[in-house]
Amino acid sequence: MAFSDSEAITRVGPGTPMGELMRRFWLPAAMSSEVEADGDPLRLMLLGEKLIAFRDTSGKVGIMDHRCPHRCASFFFGRNEGNGITCVYHGWKFDAEGNCIDMPNVPEDQDFKHKVKAKAYKTEERNGLIWIYMGKAEEAPALPALPPNLLPEEDVSIRFILRECNWLQAMEGDLDTSHVGFLHAGAAKAEDVADKKDHHRFVVGNRAPDYNVKDTDWGVMYGAHRPADKGETYWRIGQFLFPFWTMQPAGKFEKFIIARGWVPMDDEHMMFVVIRRNTGDPAQSGSPVVGLSHNYEFKPNTTDWYGRWRLVADEENDYLIDREVQKNDSYSGIEGLHIQDQAMCESMGAITDHSFERLAPSDIMITQVRKRLLLAARAYVKDGSLPPCAVDPSIYQDVRSGNFIVPEEQDWLDAYREKYEAADKVEDLLKPAAE
Repeated sequence: MAFSDSEAITRVGPGTPMGELMRRFWLPAAMSSEVEADGDPLRLMLLGEKLIAFRDTSGKVGIMDHRCPHRCASFFFGRNEGNGITCVYHGWKFDAEGNCIDMPNVPEDQDFKHKVKAKAYKTEERNGLIWIYMGKAEEAPALPALPPNLLPEEDVSIRFILRECNWLQAMEGDLDTSHVGFLHAGAAKAEDVADKKDHHRFVVGNRAPDYNVKDTDWGVMYGAHRPADKGETYWRIGQFLFPFWTMQPAGKFEKFIIARGWVPMDDEHMMFVVIRRNTGDPAQSGSPVVGLSHNYEFKPNTTDWYGRWRLVADEENDYLIDREVQKNDSYSGIEGLHIQDQAMCESMGAITDHSFERLAPSDIMITQVRKRLLLAARAYVKDGSLPPCAVDPSIYQDVRSGNFIVPEEQDWLDAYREKYEAADKVEDLLKPAAE
């Protein structure tokens, strides 16, 4: 990828092509549980902007530039009380929408609070997530109709994990599923998978899948396929959804409902946000496959801009790699799927030098997604045009991922539509709650 192209899609600060495009989408900012009414302000870094989140007395969440518009002291040190946040430097107070509601150090006859406004952003909450829209509030669409974001809160689980690298290289790890047979399951053999219903036997039995890709209104869809049992093909269907969402094919298609966000904090840090349906996945039953364990041990959160949701295993301790385990047990010697991925992505550097890489046929999804991102970012800069899903977020609702087996002669897009019709639908899952 040319340097100019890399710069266009990796940089996300104000005024950058990708940064301006992303500001036309809702972004997950924090968990609802991270801010309490009249509680401590929370430092957030999003798209290169230093922000403060707080929940006022009535429960409304405000997110704004951390600088008080008076003399730029940080609201982090402010008092959150009485339905507003007060800068402790001179007592100026602002509500959750950024309106100045008190200016106590100014004589009453010189008061001009009605002319002062903090740089505040539109927020909404759903399913335990706080969402932020960093474009003009009057242009904000509805929240994205990502399938797990439409389910009842009790049926959804959410996870945040910080990564110290650019958002693009982290996201691309989710689009590259051929690495599963090596990084995650490289030590496993097909005969080690005792449960014949466990589709991992096909992944470890053939580590070089072929790929099909297709542009969509929401982004790009891919199908990685391998021979299954005689006369059948094993498909793993994954999705890229503008601007940074993925749906990976880790579960049985019929019940798997997930969205994975690769949210840029700045150019060199991002927050991994997972929203998924709580359900047992038959694909994961039976004996565990070597290398496919999870390990989510977190450091205590701090108040630093990068102090939230950090894993214990990190670059400083070489991700707790165990060379004996690597020799005798797992392929990587690193415990935990996510940590294995994080080690690889962060080892590329804060921002990958894309001029150094040599892409292969198995990277066709990465190549296509980069093209779509570049075209979208440059089109928005040129004439303000947006991807269809930015204008109509309901487009996301019918997008799914997962794995399935079909007759080898069946077209993959026909198979996707057929499996979608047979899969659990969000509208059907909502019916019992509605009744």
